[in-house]
Amino acid sequence: MADESGLDLVEIAPNSAPPVCKILDLGKYKYEAQKKANEARKKQKTVDVKEIKMRPNIDTHDYDVKMRNMRRFFDQGDKVKVTLRFRGREMAHQDLGVKLLQRVKSEIDEIAKVESEPKLEGRQMVMVLAPR
Repeated sequence: MADESGLDLVEIAPNSAPPVCKILDLGKYKYEAQKKANEARKKQKTVDVKEIKMRPNIDTHDYDVKMRNMRRFFDQGDKVKVTLRFRGREMAHQDLGVKLLQRVKSEIDEIAKVESEPKLEGRQMVMVLAPR
């Protein structure tokens, strides 16, 4: 039947009983499948991790700018890694860093959730936030 109509006999489900076959144009079928896969790939959104770097004694205006950037990143659907770098004697005042990260967490709470709590890694404290 497939030869008479000038098409191909394609086995769709070989493992079922009985095996399922279709009469169709194989080239057109492959082209349509490839087009569908490309369309799905085009609509796919990759999640980037953006990094915001701060210091424990950050000024209020600088803090506001960083928070504005963070909100913009969340609107774009990206995760944000907040890095708090300690230098020199700032290591003795890690409680200030914890307070700052808690302040960030409380301000951003309605639009983002904490993916990893603040933890100290060497001379920097890191917290990862993801959009809700």
